[in-house]
Amino acid sequence: MSFSKKISRATSIFLILIIALQFIPTPSAVALEPFRDLAAQSAILVERETGQILFQHNAHAIHPADNLANIMTLYLAARAVENDEISDNEFVEMTEAAWHDVAEGSSSLNIVPGEIVTFIDLIYMAYVGKANEASNMIALRLAGSIGNFVSQMNEMARELGAINTNFVNPHGDHHPAQVTTAFDMYLLYSHASRSMLFNEVSGTFRHTTETIDEFESRTFTTSNSLIVPGSIYHYRYALSGIDSATFEGGHSLVASAEENNMFLISVILGSYVEVFDDGSADIKSLSETHRLFLWGYHQFGWRDILRTTDLLDNVPVIHGSGTDFVNARPEDSLTLLIAHSTPDDAFERRITLFYDEENPIAAPVQVGHPLGEVVIMHEGNEYARIALVANTTVELSGLEYIRIQVIEMLTSTTARNIMLILAILVLLYIGLVVRHHVIRANRRRRIREAKQGIIQDRHKNFRD
Repeated sequence: MSFSKKISRATSIFLILIIALQFIPTPSAVALEPFRDLAAQSAILVERETGQILFQHNAHAIHPADNLANIMTLYLAARAVENDEISDNEFVEMTEAAWHDVAEGSSSLNIVPGEIVTFIDLIYMAYVGKANEASNMIALRLAGSIGNFVSQMNEMARELGAINTNFVNPHGDHHPAQVTTAFDMYLLYSHASRSMLFNEVSGTFRHTTETIDEFESRTFTTSNSLIVPGSIYHYRYALSGIDSATFEGGHSLVASAEENNMFLISVILGSYVEVFDDGSADIKSLSETHRLFLWGYHQFGWRDILRTTDLLDNVPVIHGSGTDFVNARPEDSLTLLIAHSTPDDAFERRITLFYDEENPIAAPVQVGHPLGEVVIMHEGNEYARIALVANTTVELSGLEYIRIQVIEMLTSTTARNIMLILAILVLLYIGLVVRHHVIRANRRRRIREAKQGIIQDRHKNFRD
């Protein structure tokens, strides 16, 4: 049973205009924040790739999971197919056991016991057609019993971080103990939506089953009108989703959309239906999801905060050829998902360099040589630490190259040995020269003394 409220015809017209605004690319047309009038008990809007929460309202409040349990049922079935645990074309025979907890009047496609369907059709009937007996049959085929499959559902929920979620059955009929939160549903859908088969099934608005033997095919359409062409709730960028409608849990919807390289996941829990004076109605889980997507894509976008071509500072270089500095650039770029209203100068760059005038870097410097780092800050929060590297190569100057080569040559072991040998040879040469001069001086002295002796002898003989 749905909750009902009445508003004027003018409000009905306004709703239609709001939905039509998706075709008018004017950001000011959807300035809906802060959603004080959000028609839901809990909600969350998250960009999947970054995990960035764009909007949330009571995101961790416990709420009935109801039909949203089919998200986990489809995810486990898709994993089994993709991991080759079962073929999507395998024939599955419906059993009586699949009907054991399907209450009269609950969601069903009346798949009779003994009817044969392919496993992939069984998946479509469970998720798109919301056939409770199909969900139970998936559980029986994959786990042997519904209880075992529910245990697997809860085990996977814990593994993915959905700590406030508990499943009791695979099909989503209301049970007091089958609960979740908007945040947990985002976590589950975020992981599940990375499965190709999950996306294929959850993004299908109409499916026709294969005809097998005497059993006729079935054609059924999803109740997620976001992906149904022609629906007033249709959102052109919507990819997939599943809704739930029970008396206890109200109207809920988990959906995904992609535009401008942003993959958004929206969760609406505990919404209702507005009934207008003219008898028309507004299913709020659908229109509020539509509104969240419009707001998210108009208010947020990717922005390059730092590029690898940005020259942030320079470092002094000594012995460089033709330059005495080298520019420092980021080694990696930084792109963030931020509100369009955020000014560029809101992000602070704190630069630390490894070199300065008193401690310059010596050439040669190669492209990519580490020079420091930059820290990106916003409102006191650190977003990234990125290395700063040399933007260009700085070659060593010619004269400096020669000087260095000479120094290296003179300080090498071979050069020292050669110098030692040369020094020894010089010393030997000097020693030989000195010895030669000493011998020559002695010989001259002896000659001189001999001459003096002869002269003295002559003088002596003359006197005698």
